[in-house]
Amino acid sequence: MLALLTLAVLAAHLLVLGLIPTGVGPEQLPLENKFITRTIVITPPAAKAEAPAPAAATPPPPPRVAKPAPPKRPRAITPPRTEPAPTPPPILAAESSADPIPVEPAPEAPVAEATPAPDGASAGAGSGTASAGGSPDGSAGGVGSGAGEVTTGATQPLVVPGSVKLSFEVGGQRGAQPYSGGYGELVWLQNGDEYNARLSLKALFMTFLSQTSVGHVDASGIAPTRYSEKRKSEVASHLVRDKGEIVFSNNSPSVPLLPGAQDRLSVAMQLGALLAGDAGRFPQGSKIRIQTVGPKDAEVWVFNVEGEETIEVLAGEFKARKLSRAPRHDYDYELDLWLAPEIGYLPVRIQQRQTNGDIVDMRLRAKSVP
Repeated sequence: MLALLTLAVLAAHLLVLGLIPTGVGPEQLPLENKFITRTIVITPPAAKAEAPAPAAATPPPPPRVAKPAPPKRPRAITPPRTEPAPTPPPILAAESSADPIPVEPAPEAPVAEATPAPDGASAGAGSGTASAGGSPDGSAGGVGSGAGEVTTGATQPLVVPGSVKLSFEVGGQRGAQPYSGGYGELVWLQNGDEYNARLSLKALFMTFLSQTSVGHVDASGIAPTRYSEKRKSEVASHLVRDKGEIVFSNNSPSVPLLPGAQDRLSVAMQLGALLAGDAGRFPQGSKIRIQTVGPKDAEVWVFNVEGEETIEVLAGEFKARKLSRAPRHDYDYELDLWLAPEIGYLPVRIQQRQTNGDIVDMRLRAKSVP
């Protein structure tokens, strides 16, 4: 009892002196009652320590007077930037417009007066259509009849023969001495787009003449691009169609390439293709003019269309149309062709006659598939 009384007296003294708190319970944390807007991990509080005695009250600091904010400078008002109006695109000829657009009339081109065809021949096969080109001798490069001439390069009826091999017996005359026993072979190959032709003449197991022609087959018929001829050495001519010229390997001056031009080998096949396409266009007495390229020159050959003849050769008897070309100068030769309708106007006889009397005569002995 005495101990309890002593503790009660001590507690009353301490209370009078203000040394114990008047509240009972745990001490509150400073941010416990504040609202938290995001989740925060809170660390547990440390062990409670005895609270220190409150310090002497200090007078609060004088209230801080807020400085007046400087007046804001008024922002300069920039007028809105105006973009120039876009220029409307020009009205194309294909577009429609509500109002018609005036168009200045083009100046009239001078009209060239028609020039009559040379030698009194009319330009065109019985029509007024002008020829597409002239030849070195001033004549039109083309085909025609007694009524006129047309250009061989134009689209016209043609029947180009398929691949074939023609074998010939070769004879003739050299000076005053006739000869026989020669052999010739013409191989014609074509696939509808390109062709290759080779002619070789042999005697006593030796080739004394070889001709080669290569090129294309198009709407104008046979279109050679290279021709070569070999006797002792080979010489060639190039028909450069994209440039419209003929170039010779022996450095002879180049010459213009005319429409429908052929070479000395392809010309016989082209003539046959023309007759096979429409033989009625070429009655007896008509002329066919074709620029023909040799190893050193390119001249317009004029073929006279003659009547029909019966030719008997080793391959049989044929009725053939004869075409002949007269020599153009002293060192030229006469050329005769016999083209047989029965075998698609292929040659059944070819004869060359020199001005000195020499003759080379080729007669068909067999026709076969190469």
